[in-house]
Amino acid sequence: MVLTLKNRACCETNGHDLSLPLKPRRVFLLSPANSTGIRAAQIVNPKSDLELAQRLRAGTASLGELFTFMSGLYFRGKLAYARAFASATPELAGSFIITASGGLVSPETLVTLDYLREISAVDIDPSDVRYRTPLDRDLRQVSSLLGADGEIVLLGSIATPKYVEPLLAAFRKHLVFPADFVGRGDMSRGGLMLRCALAGTELVYVPLLEAQRRGRRPPKLAPLAHIRASL
Repeated sequence: MVLTLKNRACCETNGHDLSLPLKPRRVFLLSPANSTGIRAAQIVNPKSDLELAQRLRAGTASLGELFTFMSGLYFRGKLAYARAFASATPELAGSFIITASGGLVSPETLVTLDYLREISAVDIDPSDVRYRTPLDRDLRQVSSLLGADGEIVLLGSIATPKYVEPLLAAFRKHLVFPADFVGRGDMSRGGLMLRCALAGTELVYVPLLEAQRRGRRPPKLAPLAHIRASL
């Protein structure tokens, strides 16, 4: 069965078929937010009067904005950066979120509370079939659309196997990451990506297959006077 990654959810109606032949040059894969933290609990609380929680219950909140609320700076930076630099086509979104048990999902997908719980139901473990089976399925479909010059950019942890292992298996030399991620913590990466999105300056990518993934912590980022609220 051909799956739709563009808008796959119980409430979506306008998905795009991954089997169509047009190929993007670059697709970004974003690691997910922690769906078990304090901020996540505020969103999924059925009695919450937060505007975003109300929209989640109504099925009108996107996965991208939900994870941005849950995570804060790190996911906000990833999402802003991907939106600024992804090479989308009408057939394939320019970015996807790696989920715990739902494979790849577009950040623009409108989700319900039940669907959010479904795709966040397990821990991310590359040896867990509940994580790997839907993810491997979707990675194969994305890989089939990549041309010889296509790239998959990982915006997530590069030092642990939870994302690297399945992505390398699917994409090999096509899997790259921002070289400036080496040595940075999550907050620093988020701040860096927000600055790049605002400035319109894309980071340099290196192949992950043989890269040095650990290194010295770089100098602190220069203060940013203003970050647009829309990011």
